[in-house]
Amino acid sequence: MTVVHPIARAWITTGGTGAQNYDEFADDAEITAIIEANPHSALGIEMPHRAPESLGKSFLDALGDAVARLAEAKADGSYTPAEQIVVLYRISAPGDESAYGLFAMVDTDQISTSADEPGLVIRNEDVFIAKVRERVALAEALGHLLSPVLLLQTGRGDELHAALAAATESAGAPAATDTDQAGRTHAIWLLGPGPEQDELTALAGGGELVVADGNHRSLAAQTGGLSRFLAVVTTPASVAIQPYNRLVSELTTTPDELLDRLRAAGATITPVDGPVEVPQAGGTVHLRLPGRGYAVALPHDEGAGRLENLDHALVERLLLRDALGLDPGDKRITYVGGDYPASWLTGEVDAGRAELAILIAPVTVDDFVAVNLAREKMPRKSTWFTPKARGGLVVAELPRPTL
Repeated sequence: MTVVHPIARAWITTGGTGAQNYDEFADDAEITAIIEANPHSALGIEMPHRAPESLGKSFLDALGDAVARLAEAKADGSYTPAEQIVVLYRISAPGDESAYGLFAMVDTDQISTSADEPGLVIRNEDVFIAKVRERVALAEALGHLLSPVLLLQTGRGDELHAALAAATESAGAPAATDTDQAGRTHAIWLLGPGPEQDELTALAGGGELVVADGNHRSLAAQTGGLSRFLAVVTTPASVAIQPYNRLVSELTTTPDELLDRLRAAGATITPVDGPVEVPQAGGTVHLRLPGRGYAVALPHDEGAGRLENLDHALVERLLLRDALGLDPGDKRITYVGGDYPASWLTGEVDAGRAELAILIAPVTVDDFVAVNLAREKMPRKSTWFTPKARGGLVVAELPRPTL
């Protein structure tokens, strides 16, 4: 039996609703601008309090607006219904290899977060519980899921990749296409019941599935008591990991005292001449302070395991917590994904909108998969997978609760 299943009742975009997922932004104002430019964007439903007409409301107070927007989108033809389908998914850009995935539902009881917890779906990062509560509240209010969890098929990834490539090649014209902010084309095809659907769901569920994007959404499915959650099952050959950097809006000490504290903790600090970029390899992080930059080799703890010595873990423990006294969830820390170049982060510091940029080399896909198959947990916000699955293309209607 596979853990990947057709969507019992889906709503498929007819165009114009696709959006970046709610957690892909470094600045909430960007969300408002996108919704203002495209009122049909799924972001207006996913982040209702950021829609122009709902500004000033809290997330919970704006849930009624989200319900109204989804109902309007279904009524005006922005979505069309389908039953018992999976959805083929291809992301392509000129000069790049295509990425493939399969929209489907996955059993929530298969989620595993530790070595002693059985299950084929491996969730791998610490989360911010306030974000999980928002996702639970949204699902309960809407009765629908708009943003998929991105899952990496690690057991039969090569077979799944070849099968999805062949299926999309022979599927004819897509049901819908969407263009993202990087110019990539996202195309989807519906696949109803039959041998091909059975083959693809078996391949998609044919080995351990690692959460590449959507740790909060998968935990929300558990917390909210959902039997299944919406996912895009993709393949290792379809993704890459980009840097996941940090921006600190306000320091708790002077820049010189910060550097002194890092030296006292055993860090080696070297000034950087010229632009501060993302490091080419792990072992050193780069800092941009007002008017100056540094390469910082943070000391490893020889008595700790490999995860505790990952750059992201060292930054969280030695720099943010010990040197600055900041909890990872502190509002002064912004987690900035790989869609934003180093120049954007350093520009925020140079413009005075932030006081520190921390640039960290990306984790490799091989290391990420190895850590997860060992059922070890990655530091929070340490992997930014690209290309991202697009929200709002396929919406899964949740079964109504029985009385």
